[in-house]
Amino acid sequence: MGTLCTGTASWPNCSTSTCWATPPTLDSDLNQGIQVVQGLALCTLSTVGSAEMCRDLATEVEKLLLQPGSYVRKKAVLTAVHMIRKVPELSNIFLPPCAQLLHERHHGILLGTITLITELCERSPAALKHFQKVVPQLVQILRTLVTTGYSTEHSISGVSDPFLQVQILRLLRILGQNHEESSETMNDLLAQVATNTDTSRNAGNAVLFETVLTIMDIRSATGLRVLAVNILGRFLLNSDKNIRYVALTSLLRMVQSDHSAVQRHRPTVVECLREVDASLSRRALELSLALVNSSNVRAMTQELQSFLESCSPDLRADCASGILLAAERFAPTKRWHIDTILRVLTTAGTHVRDDAVANLTQLIGGAQELHAYSVRRLYSALAEDISQQPLVQVAAWCIGEYGDLLLEGSCEETEPLQVEEEDVLALLEKVLQSHMSLPATRGYALTALMKLSTRLRGDNNRIRQVVSIYGSCLDMELQQRAVEYNTLFRKYDHMRAAILEKMPLVERGGTQDEEIKESKEAQLSEASLVPTEPQASELLDLLDLLDGTSGAAQPPPPLEPSPGDVLVHLLDLPCDLPSASPPPASIPNLRVFEREGLQLNLSFVRPPGTPALLLITITAINTSEADVIHFICQAAVPKSFQLQLQAPSGDTVPAHSGLPVTQLLRILNPNKAPLRLKLRLTYNHFGQSVQEIFEVNNLPMETWQ
Repeated sequence: MGTLCTGTASWPNCSTSTCWATPPTLDSDLNQGIQVVQGLALCTLSTVGSAEMCRDLATEVEKLLLQPGSYVRKKAVLTAVHMIRKVPELSNIFLPPCAQLLHERHHGILLGTITLITELCERSPAALKHFQKVVPQLVQILRTLVTTGYSTEHSISGVSDPFLQVQILRLLRILGQNHEESSETMNDLLAQVATNTDTSRNAGNAVLFETVLTIMDIRSATGLRVLAVNILGRFLLNSDKNIRYVALTSLLRMVQSDHSAVQRHRPTVVECLREVDASLSRRALELSLALVNSSNVRAMTQELQSFLESCSPDLRADCASGILLAAERFAPTKRWHIDTILRVLTTAGTHVRDDAVANLTQLIGGAQELHAYSVRRLYSALAEDISQQPLVQVAAWCIGEYGDLLLEGSCEETEPLQVEEEDVLALLEKVLQSHMSLPATRGYALTALMKLSTRLRGDNNRIRQVVSIYGSCLDMELQQRAVEYNTLFRKYDHMRAAILEKMPLVERGGTQDEEIKESKEAQLSEASLVPTEPQASELLDLLDLLDGTSGAAQPPPPLEPSPGDVLVHLLDLPCDLPSASPPPASIPNLRVFEREGLQLNLSFVRPPGTPALLLITITAINTSEADVIHFICQAAVPKSFQLQLQAPSGDTVPAHSGLPVTQLLRILNPNKAPLRLKLRLTYNHFGQSVQEIFEVNNLPMETWQ
């Protein structure tokens, strides 16, 4: 056999110390008539042959593909597969022999030929177009396998040659993609395979699963796609966990295109939520959330809330976020929406998204007819448990805003509740003193006490004493608020009632254009049922991106201009833009990133009422064949700017231009300086982890002038 050339005297034509040129003995071994020697030479070329060796010996391997002996031909086919993987431009050499090899009866040669054609079609558009003509022949081979059997010695558990069937189905899937004629040719055969394959053994299940994948990828008939979904539904009832996991994953992939067909298996999917295996329950959760719609939102939400109470901590955050998003999109009534969010906050308050508090306060504020109902429900929940911080924050805000309704008497929609002023104040003091309360929670409670000073009819001395205590608090935010509140009591008491009046109703996105509204709607889409928000620790990595001076991951700043009065912090509560402002001027969109089908576009809005504020909507679109998963976008700006990065609408950008993932940036530019923006993208695409860091310095002048 040939050996590696080392530049010794035995290789007179070698001019280097280490040469990968084709050894003469390997060439001669391929041309010998001894099958064992030829087979050994082919194996050597497959395993250790370099790209240069493959180019030199491609014609020799092509000749061996048509040799009389089946042993050498099988080895030659497998060698051709390895050569194509190493040197794709050799595809044209192996196209002609493949058509003849499809007439083979030998199992090994035919299986190797199908594998070779698959490799050629995946790497060469010309080869794909060439082999679409042989689809009828492939269909006939597979039909023979299904009906009469092909090789009894290769049958497994009563399934005729399942390895060859699977390989042919994979090739048909490639040939039928986006090709109407080929898809129509194989439709009847796929239906035959799907109905006649034995499912009592794993070999039959493997063939059926490959059939389902082929039906999903080609332009198959509607009835055939329903049959594929029903097969996956039967897989969900299988005792094998691996088969159930495969079925859940495949149904999740099909739910966008065949939602009604997958919906019929909803009870079985919900049953899978109770699986002990974490991977199965996670897949069942993702599929259950994707199946929620306006007709089943009540029943599905009830099932998901039951799962939320007993699921593992790893799944609780995803389940809670999914329920909140589904309720926001499909809520039949506002009262049902409020009840659903309250139950989620009560069950898994520490695991909900950070924007859940702001969303619920805005929802309650907009439902004037439910103010009394909401404040009573929240007061009762707070009295039972003060450990769930988001729930405590919402309850404190609601008591501060509508505490007078709590004391007025009975509410028709709730059981009679007798509450005294002392009980309300004692409960808020308990929140302030609890070691479980976060600084932000104490801030809500302190502000609620201050607002109750204008809503309760009793003496305010108790409230003043509590506020004065926090004037020396170690937490700077609490200390600042307490000092301001004390100042309000002492110097501006005549203004206290006007300053602490109820928050006005604010319409979400009232000053934003249609693109911003669409981005808000995209946050509630079925493609974004498992959202994630970048953690502060991850955003801190961006601090040195812009010349070592960046404004990333700062605490959310007040986005409205400050008049300089110390009392401005009294109204430091979640708020949005006024809805009565005129529509903003149009600013052209900007594409800032494009790679392998993933596109990142920026759209801009400058609210007329706040000229220093710029709203940037980041829209991620995926036109490739594979989903972009674990998508995270982080941003950084110089220190002269203030940046607030909102939560994204999801972490998966669906393939084939599905529903986009959007994220809102709020940038305050008081000096109207030219804006520089640095973005970091991390995601998984085609099975590979990708990280991109780039600077956007070509923003339109309208964004900052």
